[in-house]
Amino acid sequence: MSSRVRLWVFLVGAAGFAALFAAACFDLPAFGTVPHPYGARAVHAALSHHTANVIASVNFDLRAFDTLGEETILFSAVIGTVVLLRQARDEHRKDPEPATVHPRVRRFALLTLPFALLVGLYVIAHGQISPGGGFQGGVVTATALHLLYIAADYRALERVRPLTLYEIGEAAGEAAYVITGLAAVLAGSAFLANVLPFGTIATLSSGGTAMVLNAAVGLEVTSGIVVLLARFLDQAVEIEEPGEDDGSPRDTGDSGGNGDDEREPA
Repeated sequence: MSSRVRLWVFLVGAAGFAALFAAACFDLPAFGTVPHPYGARAVHAALSHHTANVIASVNFDLRAFDTLGEETILFSAVIGTVVLLRQARDEHRKDPEPATVHPRVRRFALLTLPFALLVGLYVIAHGQISPGGGFQGGVVTATALHLLYIAADYRALERVRPLTLYEIGEAAGEAAYVITGLAAVLAGSAFLANVLPFGTIATLSSGGTAMVLNAAVGLEVTSGIVVLLARFLDQAVEIEEPGEDDGSPRDTGDSGGNGDDEREPA
């Protein structure tokens, strides 16, 4: 296809999109309309399914299929990172040297770590009740583990981060979301339809399948972020390229608790 033909294809497509977009804009509610029609329907649907957090109801009930796509994007990104940053045949690993960490930094990070983990798990568990959910809580939980990288060194983080388990957890979270949708089909409804008992509103068991999907996303995001950061940290801390000096640490500019650059107490 020549560049001239490609240009005409683009112009025709752009004109069609512009016409549809303009038609949609003319059907929008008047500015300042209260309440917004979609918002009123979303609130009604959330309350009818006993989901106190309307945002969670939208994400895991009204548009659960879209959320599956968002989860799959992260899942695919992690897989791509694992493939691209895997250790090459001509690369080798070097055990990082322990780093000197200021006592105040160590105490603060170690004291903060359990609270950060608790907050992350709380946000995941209460996603259908209060602001938060699997995406937000998963990021908090995953990054909380990496406070060990700041408080101690990379080897301490590795001891609480068995990557095989987290890789399984990421796949299990993605699979659980899809299986929940297929279970709705087997129950005689649509894919990802909310078919479970709705429970009592504002409780952990409320929301029907929204609760299950939120937990699946929390597992996938937590595990995926841990695996993602592990691959980047491996490249920065342990994996050395051919020709590098085996007797000196790599200079990556990283200031975390690893063997790349020894930090002096402030």
